[in-house]
Amino acid sequence: MRLGAWVLAAAALVTGGCQAWGPTWSEVTGAQYTRTSVDRRPGILIRVGDQSVGRVTPFKVAPGTYAIEVQSPVHNHFKGSIKTLTVEVEPCRRYYINAQFEDPVRPAWMPVIDYVESIPGCRVPAK
Repeated sequence: MRLGAWVLAAAALVTGGCQAWGPTWSEVTGAQYTRTSVDRRPGILIRVGDQSVGRVTPFKVAPGTYAIEVQSPVHNHFKGSIKTLTVEVEPCRRYYINAQFEDPVRPAWMPVIDYVESIPGCRVPAK
């Protein structure tokens, strides 16, 4: 087999597992957007629907309704826990999902949407 054929075959294998994104997508991130909310911390995204997030941030998803598993960070020496937030993800929007603690001492918290912004360069499909 010629070198060119090997290169093409290798490129097909590498890109075959990648998901291609068209002109429309959405994103979720655990990054904290606002700094004014007391006892709010960045969320650690675990899963979006049936997809593991890992360290990818922001995480691209198709628009739709998702159960998003969020882990809280360590808070006042308490280990983080995992909770689920259901979100209707709209096209061309980035969702900042955080952990909102009840106070600076106890571990009680809930996942919240800190902020939603438009994604530059993303196009909402015509209806």
